[in-house]
Amino acid sequence: MSRLQALCSGLPLRPLPENRGRRAGVPHAPVRTPGLSPAEEQLALRNALRYFPPDTQELLAPEFAQELRLYGHIYMYRFCPDIEMKAYPVEQYPCRTRAAAAIMHMIMNNLDPAVAQFPQELVTYGGNGQVFSNWAQFWLTMSYLSQMTEEQTLVMYSGHPLGLFPSSPGAPRLVITNGMVIPNYSSRMEYEKLFAMGVTIRCRRSHSEKGTSSRPDALIHSASCVLPDIPCSGEKFKGGRAAESDPVWLPVSADPRRCEQLTKEKMHITIEVDGAALMKRHKQGWLMEVTDSLDRCIERLREARKRKEALSLGYHGNVVDLWERLVCELDTTGELLVDLGSDQTSCHNPFNGGYYPVQLGFAEAQSLMASDPAAFKALVQESLRRHVSAINRLAQENFFFWDYGNAFLLEAQRAGADVGKTGANRTEFRYPSYVQHIMGDIFSQGFGPFRWVCTSGDPQDLVVTDQLATSVLEEAIAGGVNPAVEQQYVDNIRWIREASQHRLVVGSQARILYSDQKGRVAIAVAFNQAIARGKIKAPVVLSRDHHDVSGTDSPFRETSNICDGSAFCADMAVQNFVGGAFRGATWVALHNGGGVGWGEVINGGFGLVLDGTQEAEQKAKMMLSWDVSNGVARRCWSGNPKAYEIICQTMQEDRGLVVTLPHEVADERVLQRALRL
Repeated sequence: MSRLQALCSGLPLRPLPENRGRRAGVPHAPVRTPGLSPAEEQLALRNALRYFPPDTQELLAPEFAQELRLYGHIYMYRFCPDIEMKAYPVEQYPCRTRAAAAIMHMIMNNLDPAVAQFPQELVTYGGNGQVFSNWAQFWLTMSYLSQMTEEQTLVMYSGHPLGLFPSSPGAPRLVITNGMVIPNYSSRMEYEKLFAMGVTIRCRRSHSEKGTSSRPDALIHSASCVLPDIPCSGEKFKGGRAAESDPVWLPVSADPRRCEQLTKEKMHITIEVDGAALMKRHKQGWLMEVTDSLDRCIERLREARKRKEALSLGYHGNVVDLWERLVCELDTTGELLVDLGSDQTSCHNPFNGGYYPVQLGFAEAQSLMASDPAAFKALVQESLRRHVSAINRLAQENFFFWDYGNAFLLEAQRAGADVGKTGANRTEFRYPSYVQHIMGDIFSQGFGPFRWVCTSGDPQDLVVTDQLATSVLEEAIAGGVNPAVEQQYVDNIRWIREASQHRLVVGSQARILYSDQKGRVAIAVAFNQAIARGKIKAPVVLSRDHHDVSGTDSPFRETSNICDGSAFCADMAVQNFVGGAFRGATWVALHNGGGVGWGEVINGGFGLVLDGTQEAEQKAKMMLSWDVSNGVARRCWSGNPKAYEIICQTMQEDRGLVVTLPHEVADERVLQRALRL
């Protein structure tokens, strides 16, 4: 029996595997402090033991109880597989359907140590973005997938594989829901308890889609769309200083890469408090240099600016120290050393490892987080106030700051930091989120992070898909498109070519590019035909990030520029999930909390397997068209003129799409007179 066959044969019970506990040399999730009552601890233990037959429970019960009390959750370390976790070529999985094998490929990619943040705790990224709640769920899911036929659907409740249920060949093979908590109970405190009891998880939406693309690829392409637009006008960037030849971009906790591609010979500094995480990205080639010296960081910054040198620098330390040092340099020398700044800190999870206060070292902070959560929270909030104070000082000069949208400004506001904006609505702060500033218009045109994975695992298949995607976009430009769309296509062609040159792949053989509805459908059709002809050796999986046109209702990020009052409504994400299911998606997913935090967002997503058949092509046309048009139509109704233009054009080209278009209020005095009544 091969190792993958053994992995799919169900929970290893006779004999039980050796309990090796937490492995040394592997990053581990912070200790959680759920504050369970004795009755809730018993329930958590009971919920863990129900995966195992009675004759094993006497041995496992004290072991699981110890995990709960030591780490705040039962991960079942004994059952962490003794196999190299990675995306194996799809034909190696012992499955009855190609869809099931593709899903296995994605699951194992998510848990690959090169991809996962805390692989033994089943966390992909974001501090608590789980793939599963425990290792028993992993084993059972792999077993179900190996058995599944084209007339069954696997149903998963927050990591728990409920089972295989009779279905039809046209239905999704997998339906995932995560964190679907009754709204009154969708709070951080309730989440910690529910997660500790093993009944819910917070799953990062893009990774619950089972590994479609590496996270660095997604973030950097997103940045490559944003940065070129920032210097376009003095209105968008105060003083226009980014138009100089050597602007310095200072992101926080990002996944960076060689900035000679990303920012056209600008300097890029990434700050990370966790040295292991920083070195991981350095070894993978995403950072050119790293330093733990604040003096050296400032020195290299000055050198690079003077020489107009492209540099991607990683600083191991706390970002607040660097912000405050930059303020000190400004106040003592009059020199502003940075031009652009953003923050990707995981402030959706600020008190359990997403944000580390400047007053403590990394290890000291982890210790206090577990021993005195209230004291840790107080330090985090004090640090956030200092953090914002330094940014505010720099922003008085020709410095532009924007929030990536991981709840940094939201949590800073809750901490009492000075981020308010006069006359702002509930989703606005002193600084814009980059959705409000730039990405909202890009989404309204139907462009967002479209992804694909070559399940053969062969880099040559990725090369073929890159060539096909480039050809499709070049043909579209030659056929004539409006200037805004053409610019996006040109940017994507450059991205694909340079991404392949710089080998921007971590984990599965995957790519991401920002594409609109036309582009996604045309690329999918080209891939499917290439699979049918044997030019691509195995199925290709299509998906997208949560940070896209229609999959996410997130009032502080993806829908922060929705101005008709519906930013806090989740109809779009739920309709995305349901609509994808009956239009041919291979799997669909609906999540609470992916991206910006538990209780702050609802995500709908999908995965679609292209296998070279005519059925796959038809599904791709229906599914991808819906996935984009849903969001463009919603933005059209919220009053975005670019979305209005795109939906009108789409209706002209697709006779199956009929949308009643909104009317503007032609005379504001009509409203004023009516309200005076």
